[in-house]
Amino acid sequence: MKDFVLEVCVDSIESAIAAWKGGAIRLELCSDLIVGGITPSIELFRMVKEEVPLPVHVLIRPRFGDFLYTDWEYNLMCRQIRSFVNAGADALVIGSLKTDGTLHGEQMEGMMEHAAGRKITLHRAFDVTRDAIEAFETARSLGVDTILTSGQEKDCYTGKECLRKLLQISKETRQPDILIGGGVNAEVISKLCTEMPAECPKSFHMSGKEVLPSNMEYRNSKVSMGLPGISEFEIYRTSECAVRAAAEVLRQNIF
Repeated sequence: MKDFVLEVCVDSIESAIAAWKGGAIRLELCSDLIVGGITPSIELFRMVKEEVPLPVHVLIRPRFGDFLYTDWEYNLMCRQIRSFVNAGADALVIGSLKTDGTLHGEQMEGMMEHAAGRKITLHRAFDVTRDAIEAFETARSLGVDTILTSGQEKDCYTGKECLRKLLQISKETRQPDILIGGGVNAEVISKLCTEMPAECPKSFHMSGKEVLPSNMEYRNSKVSMGLPGISEFEIYRTSECAVRAAAEVLRQNIF
């Protein structure tokens, strides 16, 4: 059986443990996954490393929103990278764009220098670049190890034709690897493995999230602490069962 990758994106110690128990191969650690994820705290990282025996890839993203970063934000990301490298991060997950929708090679290169040889994943900033093949080649020239992508669509199944092209190119060039994300679950993995046998998709990224009710008994519904439309009385966690189902499909389909 060939190796496969099942990376689970988590933003809490509870989710990290659930992902590990469900069969994740590695973790991407962030905070605030509900807005796409931002840089986690160093103490959350340390707790996860203490409790979960999996490689931890750390997302470096200073805020919600676009990937066009000011000099201040870039400097902050470089500092964050150094902190996580010193704390023992196994890899860093980064990305930066220019106004024209191309990768910001200078900022990417600078961040990679601070990563001190750690593996680098280009996150889904890739999916909002103006041209996927152009961005792939830029990432390859920079020495990026992995590209996380939905095929520049809202989810990976919708983006499967773009993913097909990227997997073919990655197979030819051998780097970067393509890590499929965006709407990944057991059913989607099964469909993509069945419909793209020649490309042999074998690396997937998922959150496996489930929405749990708050245990609060008293609830003041007049006050909102966050984004409109997001309930204060729902908790997002990784489902161990969802991860286990995805891992089982991969074991059955990767020959």
